[in-house]
Amino acid sequence: MILPLHARLRSQITSVIQSLYDLGTESIPPIVVEQPPNRRFGDLAVTIAFELARRLKKPPRLIAQEISEAAGDLKEFGRLHPTGAGYLNVFLDRAALTRDGLGKPQPAPQTQALKIIVEHTAINPNKAAHVGHLRNATLGDTLCRLLRFRGTSVEVQNYIDDTGVQVADVVVGFRELEHQNIEDIKQLTDKPGFDYYCWDLYARVTTWYEENDNRLSHRRTALEDLEHGIDPSASIARIVTDKIVRCHLNTMARLDVEYDLLSWEGDILRLAFWDRAFEVLKSSGAVFLQQGGRLSGCWVMPIGDTAVEVAGDEESDLDPETRLKVIVRSNGTVTYVGKDIAYQLWKFGLLGLDFNYRWFGRQPSGRPLWATSSDTTPNSAKQVPPPAFGHAEGVYNVIDTRQSYLQDLLAQALEAMDHPLAAERSVHFSYEMVALSRATAQALGHLDLTLDNGKPFVEVSGRKGLGVKADDLLNQVTDRAESEVSSRHADLSPETRREIATQIATAAIRYFMIKFSRSKVIAFDIDEALSFEGETGPYLQYATVRARRILEKLENRDGIELHNRLEELASTSSDSLTASAGDGLWDLILESSRLDEIAEQSVRSLELSTLAKYTFGLAQKFNGFYHSSPVIGEPNAGTRLWRAAGVKIFATQMTKALQLMGCQVPERM
Repeated sequence: MILPLHARLRSQITSVIQSLYDLGTESIPPIVVEQPPNRRFGDLAVTIAFELARRLKKPPRLIAQEISEAAGDLKEFGRLHPTGAGYLNVFLDRAALTRDGLGKPQPAPQTQALKIIVEHTAINPNKAAHVGHLRNATLGDTLCRLLRFRGTSVEVQNYIDDTGVQVADVVVGFRELEHQNIEDIKQLTDKPGFDYYCWDLYARVTTWYEENDNRLSHRRTALEDLEHGIDPSASIARIVTDKIVRCHLNTMARLDVEYDLLSWEGDILRLAFWDRAFEVLKSSGAVFLQQGGRLSGCWVMPIGDTAVEVAGDEESDLDPETRLKVIVRSNGTVTYVGKDIAYQLWKFGLLGLDFNYRWFGRQPSGRPLWATSSDTTPNSAKQVPPPAFGHAEGVYNVIDTRQSYLQDLLAQALEAMDHPLAAERSVHFSYEMVALSRATAQALGHLDLTLDNGKPFVEVSGRKGLGVKADDLLNQVTDRAESEVSSRHADLSPETRREIATQIATAAIRYFMIKFSRSKVIAFDIDEALSFEGETGPYLQYATVRARRILEKLENRDGIELHNRLEELASTSSDSLTASAGDGLWDLILESSRLDEIAEQSVRSLELSTLAKYTFGLAQKFNGFYHSSPVIGEPNAGTRLWRAAGVKIFATQMTKALQLMGCQVPERM
């Protein structure tokens, strides 16, 4: 709402500068529009006089004065006022901006024709999703929503590592611990809770390895079987991963997270993506065969200046002393950074190969979901052709900070293969881990974990089976929310109470996951997240519901439907909006109008907490206005109409802001 106004302001000031100083467009510095520190200084501030001072050899205050006099009244939206320091303060036409805010919604601007791929979630398909995965999915999905809001074409991908160590370990578990064959496993997948079953099995396998290091040979054999498609391991893995992925999709759907493409790692191998990438890596000198030492026989990549931080199963594939990273092990198996390099090349359309595609299903919203395939059989799902995947102009990989050096290696490999632009546009959207508050750990039944080393939060480990499954957390938060809704609205049907509770729980979790800086370790706390007071998703929902209720009552009592009364507003005195007494209303309207500006800031900085902080401040501003400026009880009809307009703009913009964070506005709170 505010960014088009910024654009018009820049355009007018540019025209004035060109006329005044005989400067071409290319000679005029970027015109920065800021927020003044105090509303009495204006609604916006422009700093161009400072940038022009050296070129024109004039003091900024004189330049600001000249621009202001030449511009005159900005009849479209307000007036300029120069300050003694050299700022150009802008006082907006309050009534005009308010009426604009009540007009027909504008479509998303198509400002960028380029296509962006966002890869997020990427849970290992060997067990149930845990609470940490919710932060990844929430951050990734919110980024996608913000990109689309600003007019970017976005393709959402979820990478499925079906040939990695974690899947191999579950295959070992079924074969060596459970002694189950393929038919036994198929029967298990038909029962509820298969992802929970595999969660426990994975932890048991870890313990089994720890009891005897020689048992790790089973893992190595399973990895080779998966990579080369050798049965029965390969068939077991296909059955297990397909079912687990469907469980993950169901979990993420509860948070309104959906995708366009599931990219299966096995297809990268079967379609020789890696073989093609490997040849390019070798010919470019990005990798070489190590002839001696611990990594003898391995194809390795120098780490360069990348920080050496190792996570999980890649420890044995890194030599910190020589700063060499294994890409292909001595037994011929590929580490997952190698497969990631091939995948990243494909994302940018630089590999010269493509997947086949298969229909995977329709998601709750009706959105189609496709999966990669190495099968050349045409897709048989109503013969619907797949969209054109890949060939992106930019890529965001949403992966936690522990994978930072591997993401750096991706960029390093692209540079070495003479793709500097792809390297530059490969963005690691990193974030820190999620822990639990002690109270939440207790509520979820992890009493033993609360004895952990005196920290104010409880760390979890999926490998050891010490963690909180995402569905368990979602169930607990939803049950708590339903209890609160039932206490407030016993008249509602059980189905309606559950629906509202689900919407509240989703907002509680999603808002909590993005309100902190990405670089901060967060300790999820159910009571804090669900509070109707403070910086929470339910607080934002409550403010929006309150605003909607005001508008409903006005429409029912006075017939005030604002879209149909724009002409009346044009002829209604705006004293209640423009007088000093109306500053609270104007502050609410102006702050509500900044959503598109905040969305732009959030994407440019890749700090989604900016959006969260903005929405919280906006909700606070509305609640302050609500208590100081009655709407329904206001006796003056004109004042009541302007205040209703402010409430309408707030409700509309807050609803959009919540949608950007993947949250809905409940019917009641």
